[in-house]
Amino acid sequence: MATSAGEQVIAIEEHYWDPELIAHYSEAELAGGAGKLRPKLEDLYDERIAEMDATGIDIQVLSHGAPSSQRLEASEAAEITRAANDRLRDIVSERPDRFEAFANLPTPDPDACADELERCVNDLGMKGAMIHGLTHGVFFDDPKFWPVFERAQALDVPLYMHPAMPDRTVIDRYYAPYHEEFPALLNAGWGFTVETATQCIRLVLSGVLDKYPDVKILVGHLGEGLPFLLWRIDHALSRPGNKPLQFREVFSRNFYITTSGNFSDPALLCSLQELGADRILFSVDWPFVPNAPAVEWFERVHLNAEDKAKILNGNARRLLKL
Repeated sequence: MATSAGEQVIAIEEHYWDPELIAHYSEAELAGGAGKLRPKLEDLYDERIAEMDATGIDIQVLSHGAPSSQRLEASEAAEITRAANDRLRDIVSERPDRFEAFANLPTPDPDACADELERCVNDLGMKGAMIHGLTHGVFFDDPKFWPVFERAQALDVPLYMHPAMPDRTVIDRYYAPYHEEFPALLNAGWGFTVETATQCIRLVLSGVLDKYPDVKILVGHLGEGLPFLLWRIDHALSRPGNKPLQFREVFSRNFYITTSGNFSDPALLCSLQELGADRILFSVDWPFVPNAPAVEWFERVHLNAEDKAKILNGNARRLLKL
């Protein structure tokens, strides 16, 4: 495997579904993974590894697809999530040469989150955690979740902010009626970007990253547009009338971005100019996006060998301690 230049390929936003976890959701709540994608999400070995082999991907860092554990009922979230994480550990242990994992967190039960993160890292060998969108309408910057940031800093593992379907009120106000003919408007077409970029901005504004300045935040899709907008956001928030804040400085210190589902030369160039090659990691967003276009695109990208190596594997090795 590996690239034509001999570089190992580590893809860090690659999804699966735990059948027992998703049994708690209706088909409507599982939008984006139904139909032909469901078998891929639930296949952890045969087709998945064959496609990795065919395209030169050496390691996938597995993460549960949306909505994961974020929309479970509070009374059962901790138990369901713990069991799902144990099963994910078993999956990785079957093929430790090909898989690593991000933990699921029981965010509907905030008191259980930090302890589950620590258990998953220390006992199960996971490399951080992934959060999918809002938890029953609440963003992850809410103070009740701050113990998770404290624990992530102590454990030195990243938290990955991933999209999920927007709230129904947002859908009705912002996207109706167009989402009926263009359902992707709600997810990768626009809704995912708006929701996740908003979450990232809120994390900076909340002060949680000032209190825990060594927390590492991952965000996919080349930063959900934020590298392109970083100068303007920072400039606007520095105008009189705003609370003093070095937005661009905090974002550039705490955030890392991945290439998942955004294989654009101009977007990558912008991201490189704003954040540098040390803060960009390769990923595909499998199976929502096929492996081949991601690998073929990055093979063609005009970057020096050192920066390519960082993005393909070096940054992941450093950040996730692989």
